[in-house]
Amino acid sequence: MAVLHPGYFDAGLSADPELAAAVAGELKRQQEGIELIASENLVSRAVLEAQGSVLTNKTVEGRAFARYYGGAAFADAIEDLAVRRATALFRCRFANVQPHSGSNANAGVFFGLLRLGDTILAMDTAAGGHISHGHPATLTGRDYRIARYGVNRETERIDLDEVAALAKRERPKMIVAGGSAYPRAIDFAGFRAIADEVGAWLMVDMAHVAGLVATGLYPDPLPHAHVVTSTSYKSLRGARGGFALWNDDALSARIDAGIFPGVQGSVMMHGVAGKAACFGEALKPEFRAYNEAVLAGAQALARRLSDRGLRIVAGGADCGLLLADLTPLGLTGDVAAKALERAGLAVNKNLIPFDPRPPEAPSGLRLSANAGAARGFGAAEFETVADWIADVVEAPDDAARIAAVAASVREMTARFPVYGA
Repeated sequence: MAVLHPGYFDAGLSADPELAAAVAGELKRQQEGIELIASENLVSRAVLEAQGSVLTNKTVEGRAFARYYGGAAFADAIEDLAVRRATALFRCRFANVQPHSGSNANAGVFFGLLRLGDTILAMDTAAGGHISHGHPATLTGRDYRIARYGVNRETERIDLDEVAALAKRERPKMIVAGGSAYPRAIDFAGFRAIADEVGAWLMVDMAHVAGLVATGLYPDPLPHAHVVTSTSYKSLRGARGGFALWNDDALSARIDAGIFPGVQGSVMMHGVAGKAACFGEALKPEFRAYNEAVLAGAQALARRLSDRGLRIVAGGADCGLLLADLTPLGLTGDVAAKALERAGLAVNKNLIPFDPRPPEAPSGLRLSANAGAARGFGAAEFETVADWIADVVEAPDDAARIAAVAASVREMTARFPVYGA
């Protein structure tokens, strides 16, 4: 009869040297490099502890206080805490904190409010939309009929007249506002007027601006949208996962059922605990100061990169992310991103609106101030980071220049340590 080896329950990661080495390497990368990817951030130790807690052992299905499995008293208390904190943070009546990701939150809302084959009008990924809003490579793109709006070619901003014309022609059952690479403020009231005119639901995906919304630094979608989805990381600086918010009780059963059992099974309770931790942190006054630093940092990056010859898409940033067009330098995003990574600067290549190049080698970079602000960077540090980016992309094959930037990056990160660095 097989038995567990002695010390099984107390064996730490050091018992698996190969895995431990990879985790240690990632910690060192985060400590010594600068994270500029918009979908990433640096969480607190409280979030790390919640997500690495014994809650990973617990399986629950259904909503809190109405589970299919027993032994859920503490799981119920934690999920209830996360819901109460989410509704307080975003000033709304209802929340579902179970989605494993933002994409799952979106899929659950679609499944709960729509019929398969219904038309969804969403931002084209080529203009800054997210793949979970109907990209043909996803289940959403397969299961629903997708119509797409873009941005104005001259301003690179959403043109609500175009959205209205498309809505009248396509007659969608749902309109989606929000994306993953749109740097400007969105007129949610204008979107709601269009949705009402054609009898559509309005869903807002605020994943990249949730922290700014919570702190009043970005337009609030909740007074206008039927339902709002988000991730709990990015500008919320919290656990990886998703959630949905709404105000109309008549939608509760449909949204809840769309998430479970519609698109996912049991709840990742360690993830819900992490969400509860980050919502609690976001309710503190210091969180507004953090998001003020995010906004100021993104705008400092945009100004300085523009001064150094990169074109900033849509002329600037109203949130924590921005898009830089490398075309004036004759460089592509894939080449630039690889060179910047060698310099300790993590970014992602990205399409720009009306990009003539393919997604694998696009014309732009997507940048974010989220993680730098979490370390304590101010506008001066972000201006320095912008200079390093420009230095590297001006000469992506210059090994000596890249090594010099990497050394400077390590010096700066040592002054802004994370996790005991």
